[in-house]
Amino acid sequence: MSQHIPAGLCLGLVLLSPSPVLAGAWTLPEGKGQVVVTGTLSTADKEFNGSGSARATPRYDKFELQGLIEYGATDRLTLIASPSLQYVDIEGSTGGQRTGLGYAEFGGRYLLMQSDSWVLSGQTTLRVPGTFEKTNPAAVGYADPEIDARVLLGRSFSAGPWPAFIDLQLAQRFRTGDPPDEFRVDLTFGLRPAPQWLLLTQSFNVFSEGMGGPAFPSFAYHKFQMSVVYEMTPAWAVQFGAFTTFAGRNALQENGLILGTAYKF
Repeated sequence: MSQHIPAGLCLGLVLLSPSPVLAGAWTLPEGKGQVVVTGTLSTADKEFNGSGSARATPRYDKFELQGLIEYGATDRLTLIASPSLQYVDIEGSTGGQRTGLGYAEFGGRYLLMQSDSWVLSGQTTLRVPGTFEKTNPAAVGYADPEIDARVLLGRSFSAGPWPAFIDLQLAQRFRTGDPPDEFRVDLTFGLRPAPQWLLLTQSFNVFSEGMGGPAFPSFAYHKFQMSVVYEMTPAWAVQFGAFTTFAGRNALQENGLILGTAYKF
């Protein structure tokens, strides 16, 4: 069963989330691929201050359309490309608005170790910004190249009568320019109560490594997301879910919805 579960669950993992978690620990078979398109709509009118208390802030709205193309170059190496478009609108006298390209990621995931139920992989992506404009407040934090390096650990198992999996990712985000580097911890639990249905519960946690430039104090935030994936056919699937930033420090309290579709080939 462990060899069957990852193939069925991987589709649900690659449907994108508010944090750039591109995929689970499992790699794709050689010659196989998938294309995913996900829309994320989020808003915030509160922020967490330096002590973690929520307070009012000018309204922040964001819509992001993100694509993901994954292809199994070999059974151990999956190539990754992920372009994006975004709209950001910040109200207030110091706000701004921007519509254009977001980050595009290029890289790969390599299978390091595998047993009947465990998978250990390494993944590195180069994140290329869609703008280098730094005077617009709506572009702050999106205008510098980044490198994301992560270790991914996945395990498939049975939760009673149902197939299930966990996926743990530890990432180091190297950021250029003013933003500080980040350490990220992403955790996913997936449960398949029926052959076509996959339930996902996810936690995304980001910790800055010190302070950055003048606009970037030390920060942290923690997001919780729940979603449902429905596999319409062996090739096509859709995902719908919601997320919230439930805790943080010097960070927005965002709430949002996600809608995605995926095609396996």
